[in-house]
Amino acid sequence: MLRRKGVWGARILLALFVCTAPAAAQDPPPQAQPPQEQPAQGQPAPSPHAVNLAQPDFTLVSLPTTLRMPQWKSAFRVTHRFGRPLGEGDFGDLASDFFGFDSGATIGLEFRLGIWDGVQVGIHRTSDRTIQLFGQGNLWRQSDGHVVGIDAILSAEGRENFSEDFGGAFGAAISREIPNRAAVYVEPIFVLNAATLGAALNPPEENTFFIGLGARVRLWSSPWYVVGEWAPRVTGYEPGVDHASFAIERRAGGHSFQVNFSNSFATTYSQIARGGFNSDDWFIGFNISRKFF
Repeated sequence: MLRRKGVWGARILLALFVCTAPAAAQDPPPQAQPPQEQPAQGQPAPSPHAVNLAQPDFTLVSLPTTLRMPQWKSAFRVTHRFGRPLGEGDFGDLASDFFGFDSGATIGLEFRLGIWDGVQVGIHRTSDRTIQLFGQGNLWRQSDGHVVGIDAILSAEGRENFSEDFGGAFGAAISREIPNRAAVYVEPIFVLNAATLGAALNPPEENTFFIGLGARVRLWSSPWYVVGEWAPRVTGYEPGVDHASFAIERRAGGHSFQVNFSNSFATTYSQIARGGFNSDDWFIGFNISRKFF
């Protein structure tokens, strides 16, 4: 499942490309079009192309946000979850493996497209040949005067390039923004056939219901954020421990670069439902995303 060191060069080139792309391709001139602040409730909604400083990206670490996708705009994301547990061996062993970055990784590639304003579809493929097809649609917007924003979520997933062990998920992402500062999330999601996708043998239950909890907080007035998420399983199939992640992130116009720490390699809903390995194993990783609007 894990890819070895031969992917290092590709990672570095990709990170340099995404993070150092000319700002003119994504960012308006600072004096001409400064980031628009979200209006108070009851006022007209901001342009869908404006930077949302409370929700700069479409995901936290692995869980979704309610960031609105404009029609016919798109976004691309790369995920890496390195395979070396950070607690394995002593500090010298960890340093000799460059704190986990020398180990193989589970890699994910994702593309999403807005088919209507506020409605998006996408595909996410991981290097273990799991493919997730997903859709997300905005039901309520906080900027329209509602207390919270709500998105409906639907996905289908399969292993071996979507040829076997099929499953799916449906649920909602509920967000509350503190304009320009932070956003918190509650996300009830029901996952079908989580055990089948996990290759479990005769589990007593196959489905899982979890409630994702998360937050992203902007550090002062900077482009830096801290991010956290936790997905406790309420009922159903629940091996291991509940998925959890935290991260430090930097936004640069349409780009986001995030270094994260997780107790699993999960980047799809079924993988989140199957939880983490144990409470002692944590893994370093990163997400790179780019919005094309």
